[in-house]
Parts: sequence; C-alpha cells; structure tokens
Amino acid sequence: MKLEDLKVKYDKLQKKYGAEDLDSIYNGGCTEKPDICFVFMNPTGRNIASSKNWKGLKSPWIGTKNIWDLFYKLNLMNDDIYNKIKEIKGSEWTEEFAEEVYDDVKKHKYFITNLGKCTQEDARELPNSVYEQYLELLKQEIEIIKPKVIILFGNQVSSIVLNKKISVSQCRKQLFTDKIKNEQYKFYSVYYPVGNGRFNIDKSIEDINWIIENEINKGA
Repeated sequence: MKLEDLKVKYDKLQKKYGAEDLDSIYNGGCTEKPDICFVFMNPTGRNIASSKNWKGLKSPWIGTKNIWDLFYKLNLMNDDIYNKIKEIKGSEWTEEFAEEVYDDVKKHKYFITNLGKCTQEDARELPNSVYEQYLELLKQEIEIIKPKVIILFGNQVSSIVLNKKISVSQCRKQLFTDKIKNEQYKFYSVYYPVGNGRFNIDKSIEDINWIIENEINKGA
C-alpha cells in the first residue's frame, strides 16, 4: 500500500461529505519515517489547492498564512520560505512555490495531514460521524510513513483517533500509545493553533517543543 493508493478513497469521500466544486486535500511532507506526523481537522476552500483548476500538490494549508507561524516558531521552516509566505497573498501562491514549501517541510522531517480530507467551503463544524469515516485511512497513512511521534490537534481529532474522551487542557504533554498493525505508535494531544484556537498557539508551541526535546532529540 502506498499513499497514492489512498487518494481514490479520499476522492470518493469528498463527493459524499465535501463541497461539490472542490477537491480533496491529501497530505504532504516527509513520507519516510518522519520525526512528526501533524494531524489537523479538515481543509477548507481557503486552501487554493482545493480548486479543480489547481494541478499541483493537493497538500494542507496551501495559500494560507497563520499555520506557518507555528512551524516557523518551532524551527521547522526555512527563513526565506517563511518570509515569502508572509509577504505574498494566498492567491499568489503558485504550484511551483507550493512545491518549494513542501520540499522545506520534507527537509525538516515532518508530515502534515488532516483526519478528514473532505474540503468544505468554510470552517463549518463537522460531526464525529464524518471524521470517523476517515479514521482507518489515517491509520493506513501512519502505517505507510511510520512516524516517530503523532501530534493530534484539538479535542475532537484527539478523541476520535485515540477512541477516548480527550480534553487537551487536561492531558498536556501526556503520552498515549496505540497499535497499528502490530506496531506501537506514540501520540500527543495539543491545542488547535489556528482559527478559533489561534489564542492557544503559544501553548501549542510550548507543548510541541517539549515533545521534540523529549521524544525526538533524546532519541537522536
């Protein structure tokens, strides 16, 4: 099984749960044993790669600004790439620049994905039942890339993936483990750092830096 093989399934679910005139957004970054797999909620039409006219990468956060603050402050992004993201409008991203950004993500050894790949027109709240349709596919993604650590953003994503009621505020820096195809993986739940969760970005950065120090750097 390869990541490419999952796209057909994602596209089928897009037709069922996503906006009719938008494409699925898949994933991107380091696909061979990344240090971290970051799992967000679901994409919106603000990602210009969701346009059916976009022929480049269909990866998370293309054409957006705020989330890259998080990666930059975690020292997971090159200065030049970050500065260009902040300088240009979202609509000015080109397919070539998206490749540059994700080449930089790859060099910094992380992988970005969403639990739900169904692109919506806006940031509407999705019920658990929709995200649950993607859970086994996320596990297949994890099985393929084999990350050292998986970081789950927000209560809803964390609760669905870990199959237990999670309140991020109650489990900061707490390790969870789960088996996927007989291999044990490490999970952490972290505050959602964008949108309505933007005011929690400093807590997200604090916790992720702690995870990097204790799970990635100590094992280096």
